[in-house]
Amino acid sequence: MSAPSRRKPPRVGDSPAIRRMLIASVLVVGAILVLAPLVVILYQAFSRGIDYFAEAIVHPDTRHAIWLTAATALIAVPINTAFGIAAAWAITKFEFRGRRFLLVVIEIPFSISPIVAGVAYLFVYGLQGLFGPALDAAGVKVLFALPGIVLASMFVTAPFVARELIPLMQAQGRDLEEAATSLGASGWRTFFSVTLPNIRWALLYGVVLTNARVMGEFGAVSVVSGNIRGQTNTLPLHIELLYHDYNTVGAFAAASILTVLAIVTIVAKVLLERQGAGRGGRPALASPQGPVSPQGNPS
Repeated sequence: MSAPSRRKPPRVGDSPAIRRMLIASVLVVGAILVLAPLVVILYQAFSRGIDYFAEAIVHPDTRHAIWLTAATALIAVPINTAFGIAAAWAITKFEFRGRRFLLVVIEIPFSISPIVAGVAYLFVYGLQGLFGPALDAAGVKVLFALPGIVLASMFVTAPFVARELIPLMQAQGRDLEEAATSLGASGWRTFFSVTLPNIRWALLYGVVLTNARVMGEFGAVSVVSGNIRGQTNTLPLHIELLYHDYNTVGAFAAASILTVLAIVTIVAKVLLERQGAGRGGRPALASPQGPVSPQGNPS
């Protein structure tokens, strides 16, 4: 007689009752923490009717805040995208001294409070800072202006693209690039014809997350912008200003713009994840032998 097979220990959730209880708990908590605030924002934004909502949106200060937020995103997102691609390429395709240190540097914005980062910019570019006197003498204004807002936004969003690309490019290795180079392709031709098509979904995933964070950043921008009404207030700062002015409907009307952006970001995120983007997706050219080291050899 064969030895009796050992029974697997029960897992949490194997019981139908426990499974239903867990799902119900997640749905209730999600509805309270996520769905309810979104519903309240949209309800309050239209509580005085469409006309008042439109009036709040087209107010000069609100329009300027929207413009400043969009301008910041149009500058910061492409620069951080280029930085993320370059950083991921350097880390995954080359071996050099300081490679691990570069990885640590990329992760720094996730470890530092945005407000602390904003204060650090004050000590670097402020009038009493490291470069402040020289910039002031040259007539260059960084803080309390668009350049400072862009710098702060770039700091907090610098890791997003790189963090999405590095695991994927490590898994893909260097074989395809080396094959293209051996066939006579130039570096740019190899990048646009071989590397970019294989990382496009992860790249778009990182860009979407970067754009959403830039438009919603509050802490670092609040320090370097000066909160000047109608001049240096981005949309999140303008929402706080309206709320402090007891213009609740106007604040919720402006907040509805960021709410719509959040919904669009979530939809784009889900669609990109279905295409295999994100660190949770499977790389299209992963080695069947397992993860690949930056040299292209199975680890």
